Amino acid sequence: MKDYTAVIKTEQYVEVCLYIGHEAVMKLGETMNDLREEAYMNGYNWEAVLTYYLGKTAPDLLEGMDTDPEAGMYVAYYPLTPENEAKAARFAGIIHDLVEHGETLCRLIQEEGDDIPWD
Repeated sequence: MKDYTAVIKTEQYVEVCLYIGHEAVMKLGETMNDLREEAYMNGYNWEAVLTYYLGKTAPDLLEGMDTDPEAGMYVAYYPLTPENEAKAARFAGIIHDLVEHGETLCRLIQEEGDDIPWD
Protein backbone atom coordinates (compact mmCIF):
# COMPACT_ATOMS: atom_id res chain seq x y z
CA MET A 1 0.00 0.00 0.00
CA LYS A 2 0.99 3.59 -0.43
CA ASP A 3 1.75 5.67 2.63
CA TYR A 4 -1.63 7.41 2.40
CA THR A 5 -3.46 4.27 3.54
CA ALA A 6 -2.91 1.96 6.45
CA VAL A 7 -4.60 -1.06 7.96
CA ILE A 8 -4.09 -1.07 11.71
CA LYS A 9 -5.08 -3.76 14.20
CA THR A 10 -5.93 -2.83 17.77
CA GLU A 11 -7.16 -5.10 20.55
CA GLN A 12 -10.77 -4.68 19.43
CA TYR A 13 -10.75 -3.38 15.87
CA VAL A 14 -9.16 -3.47 12.48
CA GLU A 15 -8.97 0.04 11.05
CA VAL A 16 -8.59 1.38 7.54
CA CYS A 17 -7.00 4.82 7.54
CA LEU A 18 -6.81 7.35 4.73
CA TYR A 19 -4.39 10.19 5.43
CA ILE A 20 -5.99 13.13 3.66
CA GLY A 21 -2.95 15.37 4.03
CA HIS A 22 -0.85 13.13 1.77
CA GLU A 23 0.13 14.87 -1.47
CA ALA A 24 -1.61 12.38 -3.81
CA VAL A 25 -4.84 12.47 -1.79
CA MET A 26 -4.75 16.28 -1.56
CA LYS A 27 -4.24 16.58 -5.31
CA LEU A 28 -7.20 14.29 -6.04
CA GLY A 29 -9.31 16.15 -3.49
CA GLU A 30 -8.52 19.47 -5.17
CA THR A 31 -9.51 18.06 -8.55
CA MET A 32 -12.76 16.73 -7.09
CA ASN A 33 -13.46 20.12 -5.49
CA ASP A 34 -12.82 21.85 -8.83
CA LEU A 35 -15.50 19.62 -10.37
CA ARG A 36 -18.04 20.22 -7.61
CA GLU A 37 -18.04 22.95 -5.00
CA GLU A 38 -19.54 20.68 -2.29
CA ALA A 39 -16.68 18.22 -2.75
CA TYR A 40 -14.37 19.91 -0.26
CA MET A 41 -12.54 16.69 0.59
CA ASN A 42 -12.20 16.71 4.34
CA GLY A 43 -12.68 13.48 6.30
CA TYR A 44 -16.44 13.88 6.33
CA ASN A 45 -16.71 14.21 2.55
CA TRP A 46 -14.30 11.30 2.06
CA GLU A 47 -16.69 9.34 4.26
CA ALA A 48 -19.64 10.44 2.09
CA VAL A 49 -17.91 9.56 -1.20
CA LEU A 50 -16.42 6.26 -0.04
CA THR A 51 -19.66 5.10 1.58
CA TYR A 52 -21.59 6.00 -1.57
CA TYR A 53 -19.01 4.26 -3.77
CA LEU A 54 -18.99 1.11 -1.64
CA GLY A 55 -22.79 1.05 -1.64
CA LYS A 56 -22.67 0.82 -5.42
CA THR A 57 -19.65 -1.44 -5.90
CA ALA A 58 -18.97 -3.45 -2.71
CA PRO A 59 -21.91 -3.19 -0.31
CA ASP A 60 -20.65 -6.16 1.71
CA LEU A 61 -17.78 -3.96 2.94
CA LEU A 62 -20.29 -1.66 4.62
CA GLU A 63 -21.62 -4.49 6.78
CA GLY A 64 -20.30 -4.10 10.33
CA MET A 65 -18.27 -1.02 9.40
CA ASP A 66 -18.20 2.14 11.50
CA THR A 67 -16.37 5.33 10.61
CA ASP A 68 -14.60 8.15 12.40
CA PRO A 69 -13.91 10.95 9.94
CA GLU A 70 -11.91 14.01 10.99
CA ALA A 71 -10.75 17.11 9.18
CA GLY A 72 -7.44 15.54 8.10
CA MET A 73 -8.18 11.83 8.21
CA TYR A 74 -10.79 9.24 7.38
CA VAL A 75 -10.96 6.04 9.42
CA ALA A 76 -13.26 3.08 8.90
CA TYR A 77 -13.18 0.28 11.41
CA TYR A 78 -14.58 -3.18 11.98
CA PRO A 79 -14.64 -5.46 15.02
CA LEU A 80 -11.46 -7.53 14.95
CA THR A 81 -12.18 -10.88 13.27
CA PRO A 82 -10.38 -12.73 10.47
CA GLU A 83 -13.31 -11.97 8.14
CA ASN A 84 -13.13 -8.28 8.95
CA GLU A 85 -9.36 -8.22 8.50
CA ALA A 86 -9.99 -9.44 4.95
CA LYS A 87 -12.65 -6.74 4.48
CA ALA A 88 -10.27 -4.06 5.73
CA ALA A 89 -7.55 -5.21 3.35
CA ARG A 90 -10.02 -5.15 0.45
CA PHE A 91 -11.23 -1.69 1.39
CA ALA A 92 -7.66 -0.35 1.65
CA GLY A 93 -7.01 -1.78 -1.81
CA ILE A 94 -10.11 -0.04 -3.17
CA ILE A 95 -9.00 3.27 -1.67
CA HIS A 96 -5.55 2.78 -3.20
CA ASP A 97 -7.06 2.10 -6.63
CA LEU A 98 -9.36 5.12 -6.37
CA VAL A 99 -6.51 7.46 -5.47
CA GLU A 100 -4.17 6.03 -8.11
CA HIS A 101 -6.92 6.19 -10.75
CA GLY A 102 -8.62 9.40 -9.72
CA GLU A 103 -10.72 9.56 -12.86
CA THR A 104 -13.09 7.00 -11.31
CA LEU A 105 -14.06 9.33 -8.46
CA CYS A 106 -14.06 12.37 -10.72
CA ARG A 107 -16.50 10.67 -13.07
CA LEU A 108 -18.64 9.61 -10.10
CA ILE A 109 -18.81 13.18 -8.84
CA GLN A 110 -19.69 14.54 -12.28
CA GLU A 111 -22.36 11.92 -12.99
CA GLU A 112 -23.82 11.23 -9.53
CA GLY A 113 -22.71 14.14 -7.36
CA ASP A 114 -26.30 15.16 -6.61
CA ASP A 115 -26.85 11.77 -4.94
CA ILE A 116 -23.83 11.96 -2.63
CA PRO A 117 -24.69 13.25 0.88
CA TRP A 118 -21.98 15.93 1.13
CA ASP A 119 -20.93 17.31 4.50
